[in-house]
Amino acid sequence: MKKVAIVEDDVFMREELEDILIKEGYCVFCITRFDDTVKTILRESPGLVILDINLPGATGFDICRQLKKLCPVPVLVLTSRDRLKDELLALDLGADEFLTKPCHKDRLLARVSNLFRRYESRSNMIERSGLALDPRTFTLYFGSNSAVLPENQGKILAALLEAHDGPVEKSSLFLALWGTTEYIDENALQVNMTRLKKTLKSLNLKLRIETVRGVGYQLLEMEENDV
Repeated sequence: MKKVAIVEDDVFMREELEDILIKEGYCVFCITRFDDTVKTILRESPGLVILDINLPGATGFDICRQLKKLCPVPVLVLTSRDRLKDELLALDLGADEFLTKPCHKDRLLARVSNLFRRYESRSNMIERSGLALDPRTFTLYFGSNSAVLPENQGKILAALLEAHDGPVEKSSLFLALWGTTEYIDENALQVNMTRLKKTLKSLNLKLRIETVRGVGYQLLEMEENDV
């Protein structure tokens, strides 16, 4: 059964959402304490999160940012805040959908169903830090956006993402790109790496590729002062 976490501090709204989703056949978990919301969500491991913005303690924006850094769970923001800048901020932080209250139940259920379908199609994805890369098509998904990478850039990024926070040796990148470690000019790797760095920058992704001397390359999240 598909599991949905509801992060909503209004009791009546929370109970209404819970009732709607249960009648539709979903398993529902409601957050009722907001002192460590992200940890609670991660412990419950839902397939989707419905998230309000105005919450006690950490805001929905903060929760969305943290969740998307730690896991690939889809986030549907449901809020009474209807300003465009709030919607744009939520999407920039990785939210997958943004709906305003009051919301017709059929619209809500359609968005929930669509998000489950969208993420089920990502079963073969390589995911990290709110990114999802399809290694078959080299399509990169970030927030509500996507971009198709050139094949060599996609292969490099896949190797870097799979290494989590560790470095990837040059020999591993040679194998990923050309299937061999013999007779490869390192300049060819550097050219492809430079192109990937430019692509990540053009997509405004807060990631940087760092050279690890004597080893290879490493993908790191940029700190605020690096931006």
